[in-house]
Amino acid sequence: MKRGINLVLAAFALTALSYGLARFAYGLLLPQIRQDLALSVSAAGWIGGSAFAAYCVGIVATFVCSGKVSPRGLTVMAGAAAALGMGLIVLAASGLALGCGVALAGLSTGLTSPPLASAVAARLDDADRPRANGFINAGTAAGIVFSGVAAIVAAGQWRQLYALFALIGVGVTVWLWFAVPRREVHDVAQNFSLPMLRRPGVLPLCVSAFLMGLASTAIWTFGADILRSEAGFSDQSIAWAWIVLGAAGISGCATGVLTDRFGVARMQHLALAGIAAGTLGLVATGASAIYGLAAMSLFGAAYIVSSGVYLLQGIRLFPDRPDLGLGIPFLVLALGQTAGTPIFGAVLEATGVTVALCVFAAAACVAMLLSPRGGDNPRRLMCGSGMA
Repeated sequence: MKRGINLVLAAFALTALSYGLARFAYGLLLPQIRQDLALSVSAAGWIGGSAFAAYCVGIVATFVCSGKVSPRGLTVMAGAAAALGMGLIVLAASGLALGCGVALAGLSTGLTSPPLASAVAARLDDADRPRANGFINAGTAAGIVFSGVAAIVAAGQWRQLYALFALIGVGVTVWLWFAVPRREVHDVAQNFSLPMLRRPGVLPLCVSAFLMGLASTAIWTFGADILRSEAGFSDQSIAWAWIVLGAAGISGCATGVLTDRFGVARMQHLALAGIAAGTLGLVATGASAIYGLAAMSLFGAAYIVSSGVYLLQGIRLFPDRPDLGLGIPFLVLALGQTAGTPIFGAVLEATGVTVALCVFAAAACVAMLLSPRGGDNPRRLMCGSGMA
């Protein structure tokens, strides 16, 4: 993998930037942003949902641009969107302006994973791809940990934090220009057609991924707000909780090993159960801060494992179109997050924290029941990168 080390490191940096900073840092910094901009819970939910909606647009755009725009072009656009979006957040003086910045930053995540998968396939051989993609996938957790550490150092200065993130985005974008190959190898000739979506197993995969995405928004968007309101967490304590979440998520590097040992379906059931348990765990934060930290840790590990297993299941269903195997579950998962963020905000305002968390934990349980069963050897299937 020596000849592709620069590509892998740049891809890791882009994943950390687009997922960890441009997309998920919003949930970490939401309590401070809401206070400064006087945002209601519902408004915060709609703004958070715009990032997930933009992610969906980005995924579709990569499908449309496949073969027309090189992996280098798409990854550079991803880095630029992240940097520009976070730059707009720095200047936001209203909910509308904030939403535009959050949406543009969220667009970067949709533009990230498919071209990275193509670049890895073009540069590395079959034996090196699983290790490379596992390392790249961990970029999300690394970005989350970095955002938590930066939040502790910045001590409530969310605009300065986003300015730092935007500058990092500029640097990563320049790096990508030199690290990502201009051309990709096309070994798939079959064009996309709607009948491909009627393959056995695709519908339960999509429904399960949608519900998982919906359930995950309880913590991704409102977890920090709940820790503050229910357990009295300070900004520094919230940042530590975010670091715990990201650090636990690094365990997602072992997804391929775990599915090889225990099976794809079993690991998906365990991961979805972990998401449900982590979501419910926030209910107990009022009793002890330890419960809140434990819930965030469990959620972080379960979410990254679950998203990785959806990738494996998608590639199993589309062996002739691995780009669709990656893109379809991630797209549907993001659609669930797009819907889930404003829905959770509305349910939270109407019924309170306990009911809202129970409802969304139940969605993860239903996803567990509907997830596809069976699977192949993940080491043979793993050819994508990134995380939803």
